[in-house]
Amino acid sequence: MIRDKKLNEEIVIDLTGPQGNAFFLLGYASKLAKQLDFEDVDGLLADMKAGDYDHLVKVFDEHFGDFIILEK
Repeated sequence: MIRDKKLNEEIVIDLTGPQGNAFFLLGYASKLAKQLDFEDVDGLLADMKAGDYDHLVKVFDEHFGDFIILEK
């Protein structure tokens, strides 16, 4: 059986798991920013890298919190 993908499925990232590492979040942010046509992807990534891990997560959440749920 083939079914249509649900449109309202939540995307959840477990920050305590392998997807919670900084490199994954930076890569995912880059991918999402390009898909959402952000004007300054490099600036976003630079901002994410400008502080510690908590800063990176905060910036990620500020920009993608409407689409991605972060769990810790």
